Amino acid sequence: MDRACDVLIIGGGIAGLSLASELADRRGSGEGIALVEAEPDLAHHTSGRSAEQLIPSYGPAPVRELTGATVARLLDPHPTPPRPLAWPSRMVLVGTEERLQAEAAPGTRALSRAELVELCPELACSPADAVEAGRLDSTSVRTDAWALVAWHRDRAAAAGARLLTGAPMTAAEPDGTGWQVTAGAHRLRARQVVVAAGAWADEVAGLFGAAPLGLRPLRRTAALVRLAKPLPADHPMVVAADHGWYYRRAGEGALVSPSEAVPSEPCDAQPVLEDVEDLVARLNATTSLGVTGIERAWTGLRTEAPDGVPVCGFDVAVPGLLWLAGQGGYGFQTSDAMARAAADLLLDGTVGPWCSRETAAALDPLRLRR
Repeated sequence: MDRACDVLIIGGGIAGLSLASELADRRGSGEGIALVEAEPDLAHHTSGRSAEQLIPSYGPAPVRELTGATVARLLDPHPTPPRPLAWPSRMVLVGTEERLQAEAAPGTRALSRAELVELCPELACSPADAVEAGRLDSTSVRTDAWALVAWHRDRAAAAGARLLTGAPMTAAEPDGTGWQVTAGAHRLRARQVVVAAGAWADEVAGLFGAAPLGLRPLRRTAALVRLAKPLPADHPMVVAADHGWYYRRAGEGALVSPSEAVPSEPCDAQPVLEDVEDLVARLNATTSLGVTGIERAWTGLRTEAPDGVPVCGFDVAVPGLLWLAGQGGYGFQTSDAMARAAADLLLDGTVGPWCSRETAAALDPLRLRR
């Protein structure tokens, strides 16, 4: 039997769950909201493999604005969650003066090499011509990705939203007032549809007759490694300005990444162990981190639009279909603001005044159709 809903969200990662949570809060109820996820579990793919660092100075200008709005809401969420969703955690960008200047963003402070080494002593042995200086972002925060996913899930479910897992999209047909959708064993009638399917967004939107936006899934690997000596509790995340690697404290060890961006088909991406081993060798050769072994590694797909800016807006050729995709490596750090923008469009038809006109325009999928 068909089950009717006002809004059907396709994708159970941080984007889809944030929107379900936001819509339920705005409407005062989750009735009429349904979310379908192809996998048996929510946040199975990229959202379950986050670096858990939200960096307001990271990304193009629209992303930085969305990140600032997201961080502000997570540091002071309403209603209050059972435990903090975000907390201050500095980030420092390191590299040559030329590269740092190219990557400089508002809100960061320049550090000389001496200041950088005082903050991160393990960089004292780094080649001076490769690590000349740094830029410190003191507004950066850490988050608990699984706690944030669970908070949005529980808010939406408690309000009455239907969260259906193990329900891959297989068919969609217009019915005059919306869509007849088949997702796994479920048949649903939806007035509006949101494509929040990550690496599968172009493919899923195609079932509704939408032309692809050219979204590109890119592989990125991370690993938990053991250290000879733990980093201090307040040690900042360290990111290479040339995007060659990053590391941050993770308990007694560290989370590290080679920051690769290798094109991939939509899939359950798996790590390439050689990439992690090569990174460990490089870190041990150029820092005194003292990596002694690899605990585990994982890979996610960062799906980017051709211009590197996320997509949030209605498809110009498919009535009732809203894109919420292309977040790239900015998924968690823009999640709250992207959900607010999507909810604004679904409920009011325009992004509210909390977001600049320039950023709202930058998110519109119409830019990719021109």
